Amino acid sequence: MKLLSFAIPCYNSQDYMEHCIESILPGGEDVEIIIVDDGSKDATAEIADRYAAKYPDIIKAVHQENGGHGEAVNTGLKNATGKYFKVVDSDDWVDLEAYMKILAQLKAFESKETQVDMLLANYVYEKEGAKHKKVMRQTGFPREKIFTWSDIRHIFKGHYILMHSVIYRTQLLRDCGLKLPKHTFYVDNIYVYKPLPHVRTMYYMNVDFYRYFIGRDDQSVNEKVMISRIDQQIRVNKIMFDDVNLHRVTNEMCRKYMYSYLEIITTITTILAIISGTEENMAKKRELWEYMKEHDEKIYRKLRHGVMGRVMHLPGKGGRKVAIGAYKISQKVVGFN
Repeated sequence: MKLLSFAIPCYNSQDYMEHCIESILPGGEDVEIIIVDDGSKDATAEIADRYAAKYPDIIKAVHQENGGHGEAVNTGLKNATGKYFKVVDSDDWVDLEAYMKILAQLKAFESKETQVDMLLANYVYEKEGAKHKKVMRQTGFPREKIFTWSDIRHIFKGHYILMHSVIYRTQLLRDCGLKLPKHTFYVDNIYVYKPLPHVRTMYYMNVDFYRYFIGRDDQSVNEKVMISRIDQQIRVNKIMFDDVNLHRVTNEMCRKYMYSYLEIITTITTILAIISGTEENMAKKRELWEYMKEHDEKIYRKLRHGVMGRVMHLPGKGGRKVAIGAYKISQKVVGFN
């Protein structure tokens, strides 16, 4: 068994995937790299096969019909043999020094015959043109020791785990029945969210591991692109709302954290509809909130009457301006988009 499996979903990634792969290769035979060619139409498949031939003990190339990012992650998980599992997008990369520290820690767990369900590290927004690179840390989590949800004392608003910061135990992902929807963007939120009630032990390393590139005009997190794909953002929002019954999450801190995560995603969906300024998207926003009200009125009321819910529903043009202003401030503070 490998120690750590990396899945790299690739779709028309010929221009940047090699940088990603090369950043992971220093892990040597402790790791495996599963390059998932998701029906690419450029040289992605050839590059994947070339690396697999050159590093047969480390790299697998898997080719499939186009199914989207989520299906590529599903394929990576299905083919993984490592004890732990990490997704790295093909335009991102990992920091060598932090990477070596993480591998050393995973080896230490093995030598002590222990394991964790989730290992967390920092990620860095490598924003094109930005002089200051925003580092996202796991605020409020104990550092450099195994901990549980009950060891977390406070959940900070605006703090949520992204796919970039998390390494899951592979079998936990399989046991919780994780399967991401095809042809859908923003499924990374489902990837992080759904397994959380199954997580018992965690470990946070304060190292700047994942380098998250932001800057391409066609990137899925570009605000204009997100607005154009608001139907998919809404779909993910509904799946998160439906997939986990928060009333059945027994650990109070886990439940609070998951509620906070759902609140943030719902706020982003709502504000994108408001920013778009179209009646069509405003109608979709109203439909989302009605959907939540019909399916779980208790959670709906908590979301609707919380601070963010009230701001998102301020009436008139003035209210919309306040909501958008609050969102823009959050962008600068948190660093997303």
